[in-house]
Amino acid sequence: MTEGTRLLAGRYQVGALIGRGGMSDVHVGTDTRLGRRVAIKLLKPALATDPKFRILFREEAQKAARMAHPTIVRVFDAGEETITEPNGLETQVPFIIMEFVDGRLLKDIIADGPLDPKEAVRIISGVLTALEYSHRALLVHRDIKPGNIMVTQNGQVKVMDFGIARAVSDNSATVADTSAVLGTAQYFSPEQARGETVDARTDLYSAGVVLFELLTGRPPFRGDRAAAVAYQHISEAAAAPSTLNPKVSPALDAVVLHALAKDKFDRFQTAAEFRHDLEAAGAGEVPVRKTPAANDFNAALFGANPSATAGSEATMRQLSSQDDDRPVRTQTRPPVAWIWVGITAIAVILVAVVFWVVNLPPASISAGLSISVPDVRGDEYTKVAAPKLTKLKLVPNLLTEASDTVPEGQVISTDPKAGTRVSKGQAIKVYMSAGKNPTTIPSVNNLAEDAAKQALIDRKLKYGKSSPEHSATIAAGTVIRSEPAANVAAREGDTVNLVVSDGLVNIPSVVGQDIAAANAQLLALQLNVTTQPNSGCGGSKVTGQSVTGDNQPQHSTISITYCSG
Repeated sequence: MTEGTRLLAGRYQVGALIGRGGMSDVHVGTDTRLGRRVAIKLLKPALATDPKFRILFREEAQKAARMAHPTIVRVFDAGEETITEPNGLETQVPFIIMEFVDGRLLKDIIADGPLDPKEAVRIISGVLTALEYSHRALLVHRDIKPGNIMVTQNGQVKVMDFGIARAVSDNSATVADTSAVLGTAQYFSPEQARGETVDARTDLYSAGVVLFELLTGRPPFRGDRAAAVAYQHISEAAAAPSTLNPKVSPALDAVVLHALAKDKFDRFQTAAEFRHDLEAAGAGEVPVRKTPAANDFNAALFGANPSATAGSEATMRQLSSQDDDRPVRTQTRPPVAWIWVGITAIAVILVAVVFWVVNLPPASISAGLSISVPDVRGDEYTKVAAPKLTKLKLVPNLLTEASDTVPEGQVISTDPKAGTRVSKGQAIKVYMSAGKNPTTIPSVNNLAEDAAKQALIDRKLKYGKSSPEHSATIAAGTVIRSEPAANVAAREGDTVNLVVSDGLVNIPSVVGQDIAAANAQLLALQLNVTTQPNSGCGGSKVTGQSVTGDNQPQHSTISITYCSG
């Protein structure tokens, strides 16, 4: 089967190759079920040899499929397809079905030379917007690089492969093992190069590397081997971009070098913080660094604030005075009674307030200020769930996903979950069931009954029952057809029945018919026909036959007598 006619999962038609990477090939494709254009990423078969990868790949692809944001390339589907190589061996090819983006990869744009600083700021701002969204969803990309970023024809930034990077990285070899990861190593964070645990700040470091490359036309660290590049990320400081491109302002230098700090506690801590400083530098402003507030403990130390009065004569005199120099307290009686009364009254009031707050129902505190997300699981989205949320002045944001247990059109879950208190006007993600995964009925005609059952199981369909039927041409135990018929649209888990040949035929009576017509009718049933002429009567009508009736074996021998006088 040619590449242009290959069909993945009985649904996605694979088209021309539009991209090639170290771990995958990307083809343009068509979703034949929905009639839309998609991008199909075929991962290298070697990745599918490890069962751990299959599980992690499936989990991460499901997480990525929930990412719905204008700056993120949507993942529609993922799975594995069994293909037969030219040598006859079967291999598993993992695939990802993604949104088709009409644009250019950022790595191809960089190949044309450094970008204008304002354009570089705009692109990385879009990348950081995508990272801010994913980090809120507790999803770290791990592989931010120009090869995973696209810019559409109208300038929209799109980041791809969310969630997939973890499945690949957790299954791949170390940096020093292969030069195949050299391109990725150029965007490693120091903690990735050391093999340590990564978090959201890893993505921010990689975004800083991409920003450096956009401004200068090359990454900050280069080498012939991945291990050499990784060592530079760990031990060598990056040069200021302005040393390679004089158009880069000192403010942008500061932002880039802050993003490339070796210690993740010294670099930007959130994507929002990075984007704020980046946009300020791009606008010609100098990003303001927040300094820690003065320690309140120091402010009360020995009754003086050393930070505010350090070195002053009064403070030094106060801290160095001897006991003999300090004023002697002459009052020996306790404070007046009204002070104690006031203190007691305040204490009683505080205790009463605390008791009241502790015992106050939570609903009465938040009534009018927030709304509890209703439980709409199992409700039909259009008629029940959406009106219920709208009535509470919440904004439903519909997302769909396949489900084996929840019927199509009903709500699977919400984000935030039911019972969570949110403000009025809050957008609520509602995950509606799209039903079971779509598929098609495989062609099982002329297969042995057991082979047909296995074909249904392989397509994740449910075998129902087999019904016998006469057939003159199909051997006993062989499938005549399926119900529903082959290539009819279905969903995983649907029941399919089989019609199986019982090896019998119904032999009709041909007495009274012309010998030629009778002979043709019986031969069409694949019977062995012998003729006996009767010269005692005239014409050519059949006067008798040896076998007739239902449930006769296939290829039975039948003798017919006809007039020949």
